[in-house]
Amino acid sequence: MLGKATCIDGSILTFRHTKASFSRAYSTVSQHVSQNRSLHAPTSNATSRVARRHVNLLCLNIPGMVMSLGQPSSRKKAAQLVQTGMRSFRRGDVAASVKEFDEAMRLDPELRPYLWQRGLSLFYAEQYEEAAKQFRDDVAVNPSDTEEAIWAFLSEAKLMGSSKARQQFLQVGRDSRDVMRAAYAAFQEGTSPDGILQAADHRRPSDAFYANLYRGLFLEAENEETESMEAIRTALQTPYAQQSGDYMVAVASVHAKLRGATSVEA
Repeated sequence: MLGKATCIDGSILTFRHTKASFSRAYSTVSQHVSQNRSLHAPTSNATSRVARRHVNLLCLNIPGMVMSLGQPSSRKKAAQLVQTGMRSFRRGDVAASVKEFDEAMRLDPELRPYLWQRGLSLFYAEQYEEAAKQFRDDVAVNPSDTEEAIWAFLSEAKLMGSSKARQQFLQVGRDSRDVMRAAYAAFQEGTSPDGILQAADHRRPSDAFYANLYRGLFLEAENEETESMEAIRTALQTPYAQQSGDYMVAVASVHAKLRGATSVEA
């Protein structure tokens, strides 16, 4: 899943949750903080959702990064709790991660539409209605997030079945990744998930992982459990899953564990 840093001037920095991209994201956001250190108000109506957020919270959603430029103690604690919740989820302690994300949100309510990690934890805690709301809230402020539109559908499919959930599928902008555009089309239209595999570019290490992960999730939504787990296991066996540190690898691992298959700590 793409990481997001929403800036006070309305721009949204996106990056993958990988070790390699972390340093690039840190550098980019650090420059933004430096340039906007004194900003405390939005420059247009489009930024009204973050009008009251201090610049020091721009990069809360970057794993391991908590900017501290005199931020209130409650917000600093909230940022720390997000990181703690992510670590709990990586260990497979879904219940603990939900509590930690909820406490972070209590301390800083403006976090809510950005806590996609909480949505994933809620999904695996079988709190599907609240999970769907979390993902929909995020898409409302990040309208090009393909993956969260899919996760909103997955949550609602647990409540009402895939056919009805598909009728209220979220419309989002164009994803830059071929494999995720194919995944979005398959989930939205109910077409064969094999097209997701066909869209994978094997020159890109992440594609094999994401193609198999989302193929597996599609198959579970259609109650094809055996094939679903085969796809999830294949995703976890990719070199990308073994080496990247991507948070979505933890999702695949937790999924496998809760569905009775093997898992790896990511």
